[in-house]
Amino acid sequence: MDVTTGFFYLFSLALLFAAFRVITARNPVHAVLFLMLAFSQASALWLLLKAEFLAITLVLVYLGAVMVLFLFVVMMINLNMDGLRQGFWKHFPLAAVIGVVIALEMAYVLLGGFRTTTAVPSAPGAVEVSNTQALGYLLYTRYLYPLEIAAVILVVAMIAAIALTLRRRKDTKAIDPSEQVRVRAADRMTIVKVAPTRAAPPPAPAEPVETKA
Repeated sequence: MDVTTGFFYLFSLALLFAAFRVITARNPVHAVLFLMLAFSQASALWLLLKAEFLAITLVLVYLGAVMVLFLFVVMMINLNMDGLRQGFWKHFPLAAVIGVVIALEMAYVLLGGFRTTTAVPSAPGAVEVSNTQALGYLLYTRYLYPLEIAAVILVVAMIAAIALTLRRRKDTKAIDPSEQVRVRAADRMTIVKVAPTRAAPPPAPAEPVETKA
């Protein structure tokens, strides 16, 4: 067994353990952390398959953005785990049947072996490029217009999300920036002239005190 095969079994065992702990962990924060571990091991497997672009995309998109967002959401909200576990045994038979079917399909694929195709010989004088460079060439040449359309759709979705979040609320005080720009000092502050010194008022006369004989 060579070094690559050893790393494959190591990452695979860690991935299976992390995936199992995702569905068995009682603490939702621990489940999210195990899911991040599973994604990291999957990216390591992509690296062993020489798919560097997919590996770094998995790390940046899922570990760097999606899973961190999930972790913050789970830590900020108060999850009622007792309510989430209600009805577990009710749906357990269906889930068990689906799991057995998936396990049988995976066993059939693994025991039957993978179909390998013969490598296409490169033309003489062709320059060897990495899969990342070849993928970028295809994206920005053959699939340029679909890529631009997808980018426009994502930008529109981002603007729509911001617009839905920044709706005017009645319980908050909103400030119009245009009014702040046009404001003048004379409208905000009034200068009142006050004498620097004032004479002290005369003392009030004392009232006579009545005495009883």
